[in-house]
Amino acid sequence: MSSVEHVTPAVTEDAPWWRQAVVYQVYPRAFADSNGDGIGDLRGVTSRIEHLARLGVDAVWLSPFYPSPLEDGGYDVADYRDVDPRLGTLTDFDEMVGALHAHGIKVVVDIVPNHTSAAHPWFVEALAAGRGSAARERYIFREGSGVDGSQPPTDWESHFGGSAWERVADGQWYLHNFAVGQPDLNWHSEEVRADFIETIRFWSDRGADGFRVDVAHYLTKDLGEVLPSKAELEALPWDGTHPLADRDDVHEVYATWRAVFDEYDPPRTAVAEAWVDADRLPLYASAEGLGQAFNFDLLEADFDATQFRDVVTHNLDLAARSGSSSTWVLSNHDVVRHPTRYGLAVPGRTDDGRPLVKHGATWLLSGGTEPLDREGGARRARAATLFALALPGSMYLYQGEELGLHEVVEIPDDRREDPTFFRNPGVDVGRDGCRVPLPWTPDGSSLGFGSGPAGLPQPGWMADYAVSRLEEDPTSILHLYQDAIALRRRLLRGEELTWRATGRDDVVRFARHEGWEVVTTFGREGYDLDGAEVLLSSMPVPDGVLPGEATAWVRPS
Repeated sequence: MSSVEHVTPAVTEDAPWWRQAVVYQVYPRAFADSNGDGIGDLRGVTSRIEHLARLGVDAVWLSPFYPSPLEDGGYDVADYRDVDPRLGTLTDFDEMVGALHAHGIKVVVDIVPNHTSAAHPWFVEALAAGRGSAARERYIFREGSGVDGSQPPTDWESHFGGSAWERVADGQWYLHNFAVGQPDLNWHSEEVRADFIETIRFWSDRGADGFRVDVAHYLTKDLGEVLPSKAELEALPWDGTHPLADRDDVHEVYATWRAVFDEYDPPRTAVAEAWVDADRLPLYASAEGLGQAFNFDLLEADFDATQFRDVVTHNLDLAARSGSSSTWVLSNHDVVRHPTRYGLAVPGRTDDGRPLVKHGATWLLSGGTEPLDREGGARRARAATLFALALPGSMYLYQGEELGLHEVVEIPDDRREDPTFFRNPGVDVGRDGCRVPLPWTPDGSSLGFGSGPAGLPQPGWMADYAVSRLEEDPTSILHLYQDAIALRRRLLRGEELTWRATGRDDVVRFARHEGWEVVTTFGREGYDLDGAEVLLSSMPVPDGVLPGEATAWVRPS
C-alpha cells in the first residue's frame, strides 16, 4: 500500500464543535425508564447523564420524543413542538438539556420533515375538509386509477412494504413513502415550509444545539398529472431531477434553514440522513445547506481491509469537496448491531459493491438459528470501533454499542413493534432487535432499565452486558470506549490522514499528523509493530505483536 495523504480543512482551536465530535444516539424509549411503565423517557435520560459524561461524548442525538401513535417508533410525529406525554413534558426536556449542558454535552434533536403522523392535526383536518381543500394541499392527494378510482394512482411500493398509496373515505388516495400512518407532506406548500422554520426556532430557543434531519433526500417532489409506473420510476436516475427523491430543489429548503441556524450564536448545526449517490452527498453537507451528512459506507462494509480503506479514502474526498467533515457510523436504530453483523457469514455483493441482502436479515429470519460467531463478532467490532474513532471527522455511536450489545433475535412475534415486520411477513423481521431497552444492572425485572418490565423483552444474556457489571471490569469494552474517547480528545487536532505501507493486503495503517498511527489487522495473522509504543489497543499486544482482527493506536519508535 502506498503513502497517500488526504487532507480536509484543518481544525483550529475555534473550529465548530461538530467537526470531530463523538455523538451518542439516544433512542429515548429504550434508554432509561424513570417511572416503571416500561417506556424510556426524558427523565430517564437525565438520570443517566453521569454514564454519558464518563463515556466522554461531546453530544447526544435524541431520536424522536414527540407525541406519536408509534406506528414507526416515533418517526410518525403528531406534534413537532411538544413531548409525548409517555416520555415527559417540555419542562422535562428543558431540565434534561440544562443537565446535559452542565456536563458540557451538546443536544441534537431529530426532525422528521418528509411526513407527519396521520394523527397530526393537519392530516385530521385534511380528511375532514375533503377534495380541493387548502388542508389537503399540505399533503399529496390524488384520484385513484381504474374506472371508479378504486385502484391506487400508481403501483409504487412503500419502503415498509405494500402500496405507497392509501385510500380515504371520500375515495381519494394519499402518498406515504413509509408507513400508512405517515402521509408525505407537500413541500410546495409555503405553509409547510413556514411551519418547519417555526419548529427549528422552537427547539433552538429551548437549547437544542443541532438537528438530525430524517430522510433529508425526500421532501420536495415533482408529481405531474401523469405519474410514472414503478418500473419507469426505478429506471430514472437520481441526478437532481427524479420525481420523488434527491431533487435539486430540496436544497432551496435547506438554504432557508441554514439562514435560521446562522441567526444563533453559535450557529445551530445539522446532519442529513441522505441515502443518495456519493457524488450527490456534498450538496447536503455544504456550508450553505445542512453542513454535514451521514455516510453509511463503513456501516455497510464487511470487516475487510480493502473495503475499509476504500470507504475512508472516498469519504474524505467527499468531505473535502463539501468543506465539511466526514461522519462515521457502525450501528444505529435501523440496522443489525455491528458485533452481530461481524459474526455472521459475509453476504454476497452486487457488481457495484452493494450487499445482495441487508446484512443480518437472513439470520433474523432464521430466528437466530444460522451460525453466529459471537466472540469473533465482538472481537472484530472492537477493532472496527477503534479504527473508526481514530478517523478525521465525527463519530456517531448508537446506545448500547459501548456495552458490546449484540442484536436481540429472541422477540416473540406478539411483542414486536416495527411496521416492517407486519407489512413484510416472512421477508423482513424489522428493527426491534436493536431497540431493546438497555441493561443497567444484572438483575431486576428490566435489568435496571426501570422499576417494571421493559416494553420490548430483554433476553437473559443481556445481564452479562449490564453497565454496572462492565464498569467493574477494567478490560471491558465499556472501558475501551471510555479510554478511546478520552485519548481521542487529547490526540486529535487537524483532519489529515496519511496511509502507510504495511506489506500485507490484510493490514491497514494510517498516520495522523499529530504523530500517532493506527494499525488494524483484518486477517487472523498477527502483525509486528516494530517497537512502536502502544497507546491503546482493542486486544492485548504480547511482545509487540498486534493479534489478528485487532486495532492499535501507536506512536512509532
